Amino acid sequence: MQKTLFKKYLRITLLIILVSFFFLGVVMISFISRYWQDEKRDLLSKNAHSIANVAAGNVIMVQNDQYMVDGKRIQAFISAFAVNIDADIFVTDKDGVRLLSAYTAGGSGDGPNVEPGVMKQVLSGQYIGNGTMNGFYKQSHYIVGVPIRVSDGSGNPVSIGAVFTAANVYSLRTYRMEALKMFLLAAVMVFMLSFALVWLFSYKLVRPLHEMALAAHSFGDGNFSVRVPVTSDDEIGQLAVAFNNMACSLASGENVRRNFIANVSHELKTPMTTIAGFVDGILDGTIPPEKQSYYLRIVSQEVKRLSRLVRTMLDLSRIDNGELKLRPARFDLTKTILSALISFEKPIEDKNLEIKGLEDAESLFVDGDPDMIHQVMYNLIENAVKFTNEGGYINIHVEDAADRDIVTVRNSGAGIPPDEVALIFDRFYKTDKSRSQDKNGMGLGLYIVKTIINLHGGEITVSSVENEYCEFRFWLPKRKESAKQLKNEVEDAPFKEIPKDKPAK
Repeated sequence: MQKTLFKKYLRITLLIILVSFFFLGVVMISFISRYWQDEKRDLLSKNAHSIANVAAGNVIMVQNDQYMVDGKRIQAFISAFAVNIDADIFVTDKDGVRLLSAYTAGGSGDGPNVEPGVMKQVLSGQYIGNGTMNGFYKQSHYIVGVPIRVSDGSGNPVSIGAVFTAANVYSLRTYRMEALKMFLLAAVMVFMLSFALVWLFSYKLVRPLHEMALAAHSFGDGNFSVRVPVTSDDEIGQLAVAFNNMACSLASGENVRRNFIANVSHELKTPMTTIAGFVDGILDGTIPPEKQSYYLRIVSQEVKRLSRLVRTMLDLSRIDNGELKLRPARFDLTKTILSALISFEKPIEDKNLEIKGLEDAESLFVDGDPDMIHQVMYNLIENAVKFTNEGGYINIHVEDAADRDIVTVRNSGAGIPPDEVALIFDRFYKTDKSRSQDKNGMGLGLYIVKTIINLHGGEITVSSVENEYCEFRFWLPKRKESAKQLKNEVEDAPFKEIPKDKPAK
């Protein structure tokens, strides 16, 4: 049988309540018993003293120092007191012989005389006991005995007898049982009410956790649309908020994964199909020998395209695993830009693009990872060449500011719609959904660019006006060095100009 959290919490809470009731009952009964005993003994003592005083005031002296009390009058007092306090009352002489008595607590007049040891204790002061008083009673009683004292001829107090008051212990048991019944009745009612409240509270407490468990099962089945309602601001509510945030992250990650698979599948399928088709055509003779060189060049281009795709995915994997580390060095940023630009010499000539901004560029030495910055420039220039209109321009500007080095790459063309500008650096995001222009990209280039710039402590931004231009601007922080050190490290670097009218090969 499954032990749910709800059942465990309910069981433990009810067990605590039962144990609390048990200890409460024990303490309450003990307190009631002690209170009853103290009250009963005080009552017995007070009445015994009262009767002793009355008896002392009604003493008749006879010869030879023998004393007698007015029995009729004292008997009336004894009977009234006995009924009033529900106790046995009897008067004895100093030898323990009963003279007067009234029994309402189980005693009888045919019992033995009071034992001498008890009488000695009473006559010397007071006797308080709990039991049978050395066999005087057959059942346990609370017994109080006080002396009857009068003055002799010399004015000295003399004990002439004793007054005993006794209450049956059975009355305490009866009182205790009645109190226990009342406690049990109240405890049952309170327990039932507590059970209902604990059940309701436990259900409300555990319900969000149960919903989270169901949602987790849905996540396991691939359904990331389930959300847990947030019904409080306590720890459970905070857990629900965190759970929903996790669900959003999982859903986003799942979408990224699906987009990644779709993009990779599409990007790998096209060049591999082209390569396989042309290679098979060459092998089976479908492509004549005089055209094989042309199609082999196409195969070579598709292989390079596959290589770029694999490299991009490896870069993405390094980013995800935190393995993308900087190898800082001091290098010529202008030379790096020119090197990346030369890689696109043919597509620039094919689209008749004008390159601006580098005519009078000077060497600018910066601190960073040369290979990574080369990749940044390669991706930005590739993006610019890809989306610049025929006969358009690409403007690359380098600026040496006080605390940073700034690079701007602007190209003419359709630009980026305003609602897509904020998404341009996201993974797998491609503004050209139709792939009419971006046939070779996976939507990772700008994401990798931003990651590299952030690793260098810089920042990249984008601005665009539709049907006019698109501009990427990034900066790299300068290392704090003295002007003398910077001057010593500056070296002249030859610039290679890009031919403007070179015919396409």
